[in-house]
Amino acid sequence: MPGRALDGRELEFLRSLRRGRVVTGTVIEIAPFGVTFVDIGGFTAMINIPELSWRPIGHPSDVVAVGRRITAEILDVDIERGRVPLSIKALQPDPLPELRRRVGQPITGPVTKVAPFGVFVRVEDIEHGFEGLLPGSEMAGMAVEAGDRLTVNIVHVDVTRRRIRLALGR
Repeated sequence: MPGRALDGRELEFLRSLRRGRVVTGTVIEIAPFGVTFVDIGGFTAMINIPELSWRPIGHPSDVVAVGRRITAEILDVDIERGRVPLSIKALQPDPLPELRRRVGQPITGPVTKVAPFGVFVRVEDIEHGFEGLLPGSEMAGMAVEAGDRLTVNIVHVDVTRRRIRLALGR
């Protein structure tokens, strides 16, 4: 695992790696704190949760499983610390900009969370799909619970901040 002294073979292997290179490996462990460890040819690299998917996930097991072969991009090679962080999402297009094309269109989705300032509604009809915020000011005193289905319109997609603002569908 990362953080220990490297032997000569591991050091040589690390020196052969380059940022941006695509590697294939096998998931060998999903740590309790969420980091996924991947064997990339006799060396253990890691994938932090934000690098597993563009979409929000609850746990790495939503995307990977021990024993599964994955392909990822090398984000960095830290020879001093013996670490090679990887990214699966770097090899996939970000689906959030696609939602910008749906601004103004009605979407019906489940309420996933109720907060004091509004409700979150899933705007993609897939598990772990993106959610948008329907502000409380849009709801005019409506009583809404998690699981209820609402028709909303996407008002704004902020790709940089990863936020979607909604309005009640009319």
